[in-house]
Amino acid sequence: MIDGDQDRTRGGGSHTPVRPERLRGPVEFVGRAAELAQLRRLVANPPCLILLEGEPGIGKSRLVTELLAELPGRHLIGECDDVPEPFPLGVLLDAIRCGADQLGPLSPVAGALAPLLPELADVLPDAPPPLTDPAAERHRLLRAVAAVLAALSPATLLLEDLHWADPATCELLGYLSTHPVEGLAVVLTARTAAPGSSTPIHDALARTPPWSVTRIPLSPLDADDVRRLAARTLRLDDPPQQLTATLLDRTAGIPFVVEEVLRTLAERGGDPMADDSVPFVLRDVLLWRLRPLDEATREVLGAAAVLGMAPDQRILASVLSLDRVAIGAALTAAHRAGLLHDAGDGLRFRHDLARQVVYDLVPRESREWLHLRVARVLEQVLPRPVAQLAHHYRRAGSGADFVRNAEAAADLATERGDDATAASFLLQTMDIAELPRPVRVRLAAKLGRSAIDGLSQAEAIPVLERLLADRRLPPGARGELGLVLGRMLRQQGEALRGYTEIERAVPYLRAPRRKAPALAVLAAPDTVVGRHVDDHLARCAEAESAAAASGDPAAHLAVRIARASLLLELGDPAAWAIINELRASAELADRPREHARACLNWAQGALHAGHPEQAEALLAAGRALVDETGYERLTSLVEATQLSLDRTAGRLDGLAERLGRLVASAERMPVTLLDARVELATVLALTATAERAGREYDSPVSRTEGCAGLGGGNRGRNEVESAERALREVVADARRVGAIWPLVQALSALARLTVAGRPDEAVRHAAEALSVVRGKGILAWAADAVLVLAEAAAAQGEPARAAAAVAELEAGIAGRDTPLARAALRQCRDLVPA
Repeated sequence: MIDGDQDRTRGGGSHTPVRPERLRGPVEFVGRAAELAQLRRLVANPPCLILLEGEPGIGKSRLVTELLAELPGRHLIGECDDVPEPFPLGVLLDAIRCGADQLGPLSPVAGALAPLLPELADVLPDAPPPLTDPAAERHRLLRAVAAVLAALSPATLLLEDLHWADPATCELLGYLSTHPVEGLAVVLTARTAAPGSSTPIHDALARTPPWSVTRIPLSPLDADDVRRLAARTLRLDDPPQQLTATLLDRTAGIPFVVEEVLRTLAERGGDPMADDSVPFVLRDVLLWRLRPLDEATREVLGAAAVLGMAPDQRILASVLSLDRVAIGAALTAAHRAGLLHDAGDGLRFRHDLARQVVYDLVPRESREWLHLRVARVLEQVLPRPVAQLAHHYRRAGSGADFVRNAEAAADLATERGDDATAASFLLQTMDIAELPRPVRVRLAAKLGRSAIDGLSQAEAIPVLERLLADRRLPPGARGELGLVLGRMLRQQGEALRGYTEIERAVPYLRAPRRKAPALAVLAAPDTVVGRHVDDHLARCAEAESAAAASGDPAAHLAVRIARASLLLELGDPAAWAIINELRASAELADRPREHARACLNWAQGALHAGHPEQAEALLAAGRALVDETGYERLTSLVEATQLSLDRTAGRLDGLAERLGRLVASAERMPVTLLDARVELATVLALTATAERAGREYDSPVSRTEGCAGLGGGNRGRNEVESAERALREVVADARRVGAIWPLVQALSALARLTVAGRPDEAVRHAAEALSVVRGKGILAWAADAVLVLAEAAAAQGEPARAAAAVAELEAGIAGRDTPLARAALRQCRDLVPA
């Protein structure tokens, strides 16, 4: 089964022979003293959350083993599987089971875990009645886990291989990072994400404040560490320098590979520098260990590698049609050869790297046959392990069986409220070329619904785009998929593309309850260029008609929220009556996440219009709702709105640093990234020009005083150049995605920054901002740009040059509730009298 004739070793050059003794005892723990000391300090002062990360074989598990060996107190341990079933929080529930016999009194909310832990029914409170909102149900589940962990604390929670964790577990860990459990030290291990990619755990922790997680990256061993390992393992007082250099070069300093090479050198004896003694890679080490095994043992070991890290002997016996005695004898022989080790609960591969090497040595045709045999055996297991079945059928090349089980796994994940896991299964089905179109459309619709609030949007978008490019797509599917694609594109920061896709989808949406919320999205004016406010008003009216026809309270609520947001941006005082009515309604109170989104949107609209006090109150309400629901996706929006409010109020102390942290943490949340970047660039511009003028920044209304005549001198030049560069980048990106609010803000700030030294350039930027706003029809947004035009004209002795723009602004805000624009207009009139 495993090809043992592929042995290939390489050695060094001339040297003095050294003959080591055979290996005795475990390989020495080296090269991690600083990391171990840091870990011990952190876990000794809980609460804390620590992420150990590094490439495969770097020594994450070995380090936590050393930590736990001398760590007093309760240890709760869980390990993620590379092919997990769609069972949210599975690794955490495993860890909780470790300490279940020590549970004391529990909060009633812990009863939410009762359906997931039936074996603990006698110690858990009764399950509470189900909630109608899946999001609220999921948040209650997170609180239940936190309550049980609190009852088990003080304790150390160790969760390994989080790169394989389900999204619900990652969401909980993000929750624990900002809502720490007193007395609980959380230690996580995960592989470093590959460049340009990410994993759910990295995404979840990226959305948390930087202070909430301590990251400890593990790097390869250096020459001194490798030398100490060689000295200990080979019983050499002074290993040759060439041996150390060769080991470092041929193992890349990866501890697991170094250990395996050294074990092999010690076990085979002889001269470690001989041409056939130093293996080139881990594969050569394992080939050497496979050499003495007979064909039957190799066949069992190959099947074990197909099955997984900890192969089940009963399944192996069924797959290979052998009795348990023969399987046990083969695995024991592999253990004696150093290919497996006893983990206490059975024989398993020492590391996934080792399993992967053995797996790759099985010929492709044999691997496919084994995967198919494993799947056929697992079909008899109840309940059917659909995730494992999907994995094995896919590796076996059985597309139809794979799709059948992947869809079942996705449905199961959706039923359990785990949309992100559902999306990951459905994404895999899209790669099957022979899928019939109706099946592909059905799966894509499920994918869209699962991915919209999950972590798979970037991968799902091209799939949906390809389907929508098919002219034979049924109209109903075109509407549903187009709507989902548009929402995803908007969340990915592609404002105009997302808006356009939703526009295209609306005519194909037949059900009024689906059409109404789609039209409500199109009613939002602060998202895209190229659409006049009259278009948004028309869309809002259409949405109200559709909502009335639907009779759906949720559709009606979405449209009312959109109407309030639109009126707020228009400066229509009627907006506040709708907002107050909705916030007092049971409709919105029963949907806390929608309530949170609405409050944050309204807070931003209040800021745009110039109502900082109302914005502050709405932001506080939105923040409280986000904390209550645990909706981490809105955390960055809360912070961005707070920072905008602080900038508007002139609270600039430390603001640039806070904005910089938000920009860094919002990389995985594109919908808020551009707004955060324009805020940061604006703050840099404000502080730079203020320093240059030798004054402090006061408020948005007074910030222009003293700006004229700032040219000349070297003070603040670097800061001004940095701010200008940042603003130009935002302008370019906002133009590219068609995002109007960041574009207008950045152009206005750029005009403000250049008005002193380069007034003609400032006029060009301000005129572009005014033109963009004119196309939208909400003139209040152009107040700062018009003020720059007035300042430039006054400084050049040509007040009439800006008179038309000032008159346009005055007419545009007449009768509107826009305090910020009115303050700017008063300053314009001082500079350019009517």
